[in-house]
Amino acid sequence: MAALAGGGGLYVTRALDGDFGDETAPDDHPAITTRGRRDPELMEHSILETEGEWDDASEEILVFVHGFDTDDQTARDQAYTTQVGLSELRPAPVVAYSWESDLDWEPAKAMADNNAPVLAGWLADWADEDGRPVHLIGYSLGARVCLQTLRVLDRRDHGGVVDSVSLLGGAVPHDSVELGGLYGDAIEAVDAPVNNYHSSNDRILSWVYRLSDRTTAVGQNGIADPEAAPDGYTDVDVTDSVDDHFSYFQPDEGCLPELVDQLP
Repeated sequence: MAALAGGGGLYVTRALDGDFGDETAPDDHPAITTRGRRDPELMEHSILETEGEWDDASEEILVFVHGFDTDDQTARDQAYTTQVGLSELRPAPVVAYSWESDLDWEPAKAMADNNAPVLAGWLADWADEDGRPVHLIGYSLGARVCLQTLRVLDRRDHGGVVDSVSLLGGAVPHDSVELGGLYGDAIEAVDAPVNNYHSSNDRILSWVYRLSDRTTAVGQNGIADPEAAPDGYTDVDVTDSVDDHFSYFQPDEGCLPELVDQLP
């Protein structure tokens, strides 16, 4: 797996390798996709597509936003893996949000930011046309997509269109979620809990991310200053259940039980 320093010049050693399990999404697994746009400046709401079979009878849906260096099939496999893990805890469709993250690190961060207005637009449309609760799960760099989406929703006064946000191994700075930080005010403004699941065993964040971005990730140790936490924000230490960056949403070994405990 490519690491993220100097525009992609550093690579993770075999000691940091891992996998997300062996689940493979069926061809009709539901997905929202913005694939095909590799220039962040070309992102717009109209390029979003929905695919697969959507469950019209479910009481709620979850949207899984994957992280860095992830192709379309892996994005869908990760969402499906999460759905399998939730099947006995809180059964619900887990829709894949598939975006172009298999870029160098800096362009991938820009792409994450530019997916936010697209996802925000979809959430607003869903609230108007369907209305069932939507829970966002942002994994790794997907946490950046979700938090930027909250900023867009706040600017558009659409804070009520998402029902919760769960950050798994979030690859964003640990002070960015504080009040006065990049995302803190939007977290407080949105009408939904934002739960951050962090593990000090996550060596991708504690080594690779720290070297690349010269800061500590919120997914490693939580918020920098707990006294500056916005209303609605909660840190959940899952070090005991998450052994590495690849385990957060794996059935039987990750933190999905803790995630379910925190869902409204």
